[in-house]
Amino acid sequence: QVQLAESGGALVQAGGSLRVSCKASGRTISLYYMGWFRQAPGKDREFVAAISWNGGSTYYEDSVQGRFTISRDNAKNTVYLQMNSLKVEDTALYYCAAKSAVGWTGPQNFHSWGQGTQVTVSS
Repeated sequence: QVQLAESGGALVQAGGSLRVSCKASGRTISLYYMGWFRQAPGKDREFVAAISWNGGSTYYEDSVQGRFTISRDNAKNTVYLQMNSLKVEDTALYYCAAKSAVGWTGPQNFHSWGQGTQVTVSS
């Protein structure tokens, strides 16, 4: 199993930017789809973004499309989520996740998860 560790969460003002990172260990992520999810207090965890093994395809939840960018550096075994034009409603615990898949079938069946990094957006 791959172990995932998120970092970079912070308190930022609305309209600001932040980049969170996910460092993997134990196994290379080069063959995995990698994703970001988030969970706000009192809400279910929701899909944010995902990226294919070579970075050639990306997928976004509608509310972050155009504001967030997912990327990966397989040589560093790291995935990133660049968040721009942050909104108060983006406040959540952000999780990194990995899944083995031949093709993209949606944000289900991610099997390895990190502990999360807190992103708080103030008004």
